[in-house]
Amino acid sequence: MSPRRSEAGGRIDRLRTIRFTFDGAPYTGHAGDTLASALLANGVTLFGRSFKYHRPRGVLTAGVEEPNALVTVLRGEVREPNIPATMVEIYDGLTAISQNRFPSLAWDVSAVNQLGGKLLSAGFYYKTFMGPVIGPLKGTRFWMFCEHFIRRAAGLGKAGTAPDTARYERMNAFCDVLVVGSGPAGLMAARAAADQGARVILAELEPHFGGSANWSGETIDGMPAAEWAARAAGQLEGRDNVRLLPRTTVWGYYDGNTLAAIERVTDHKETPGKGEPRHRYWTIRAKSVVLATGSLERPLVFPGNDRPGVMLAHAAERYANEYGVLPGDRIGLFTNNDSAYRAALALKKAGAVVVAIVDVRPELSSEMRKLAGEAEAEIFSGHAVIA
Repeated sequence: MSPRRSEAGGRIDRLRTIRFTFDGAPYTGHAGDTLASALLANGVTLFGRSFKYHRPRGVLTAGVEEPNALVTVLRGEVREPNIPATMVEIYDGLTAISQNRFPSLAWDVSAVNQLGGKLLSAGFYYKTFMGPVIGPLKGTRFWMFCEHFIRRAAGLGKAGTAPDTARYERMNAFCDVLVVGSGPAGLMAARAAADQGARVILAELEPHFGGSANWSGETIDGMPAAEWAARAAGQLEGRDNVRLLPRTTVWGYYDGNTLAAIERVTDHKETPGKGEPRHRYWTIRAKSVVLATGSLERPLVFPGNDRPGVMLAHAAERYANEYGVLPGDRIGLFTNNDSAYRAALALKKAGAVVVAIVDVRPELSSEMRKLAGEAEAEIFSGHAVIA
């Protein structure tokens, strides 16, 4: 078993092993894993380096909002940089590398920049590299000399130069109702519109419909939310007036209810099927649009909250429930709301030791104290993490 993989649980296929590489090292995961969840299951915590100071970066989230764990995916000579590891579905033969480091992720010589942090303030180069009034480097000549080296250090991933031989398609679609997001609200909106005879398109960013229902552990209509979502999506799939678009990002909303979307058709496959495009670009014109995209957790701010080992509570809960992966063996939670208590219980059930819940609120409900007790976590109410 992998170091951080729980003994049971998750929606991955534990009977199917997937082999891939990260920075040249071989790893294994399971069908249904993302690159982030598979690497976490293998005990990997360092995913990248920050832009200027090259500080170590780990996984912060479990979805498209991931800011730290950005990787480059290689397919032969073609490279695609700056892809969130949380959005890369692993497949046999996947090759991914970390970014913004030399010569390696663990030993990055540019990490020495951290020692000069106080000298390298924002925009320091505009003030520092202006030349003297007279002499060979007067005016902007010194800046033009230094600019070459500064620009070489800029950016994160390295763009490729090899021709992209993949095929791409363009599609136009018309519907009465476009539903963006397939969590419980999106599924119910799509079903309600379809029941009225409307032509419906349901677009979902993830590979599976259901959104948070796939990992929340809640119940809907008396059944586990994940089962309810799978059943609702299955019912919609069988309707002639409904089109389902998984792995589809709706990224633009324009006048006249015209929306732009990208469907990732074969990014999750080792070899595309005959005639399959890599991506499909959709222009969708809808009479009505339902935005059911859910919400994103915002991080609490404290020194060091960007270091490996710090993760959003919802992300930790999702890794435990959907992928059967523990972010750590001993976990502490820092919160200002009730959601962390549900996450603590989910992590406890997955096999982690929840040592403490630090809550900035001085007063807590009896229900939250009960959840903390079930998670066997000590509560520090009215406290905050400061270092």
